[in-house]
Amino acid sequence: MNIYETCPILENENYILRLIEDQDALDLFDVYHDKLALPFFNSDNCHGSNFYCASLEDMKNTIHYWLIEYHDTHGFVRLSIFDKKIHKVIGTIEIFKRVADDYFTQCGLLRIDLGSHFEKKEVIQSILDLIVSSFFDYLDCKKIATKAPVYAIERIEALQDKGFKKSTEILYGHHQEEYYDYWVIER
Repeated sequence: MNIYETCPILENENYILRLIEDQDALDLFDVYHDKLALPFFNSDNCHGSNFYCASLEDMKNTIHYWLIEYHDTHGFVRLSIFDKKIHKVIGTIEIFKRVADDYFTQCGLLRIDLGSHFEKKEVIQSILDLIVSSFFDYLDCKKIATKAPVYAIERIEALQDKGFKKSTEILYGHHQEEYYDYWVIER
């Protein structure tokens, strides 16, 4: 299955994960304007961006860029996380297969951005239940890695409970920047 030809829609009792849409801008502005959520976003190797959106227009432009990366460049897939209970998008997931000269090559790199109110173990576990096994197949990879800094206590607990292990390997950026705090699960 080519994820860039057919984007999956994944669903459980709590969430629907689907390709981001322009109409997600207002809900996502709440996430990307949330200064308490910023420290949990993984912006490693993103050309200095921290993903903070100061205005709704910034959020719309960001969504536009993400859709270009998906449809035209095939750089990554950005899915919205729709919470079925509150009928609102509470964050996004980015996933792509990384090609590099380090341990993380041919690895599915996973970014989970949530509003600070949703940075909870149970939320993250439910989202991981939806994506991990599917993305091994969608990306044709044998391992998936995601970042969780030491202060991301609930995120780390969720990752551990789902079988992720803390990696001691360094992820190297485009200009040999060194990035740490990655957790890995292997197929």
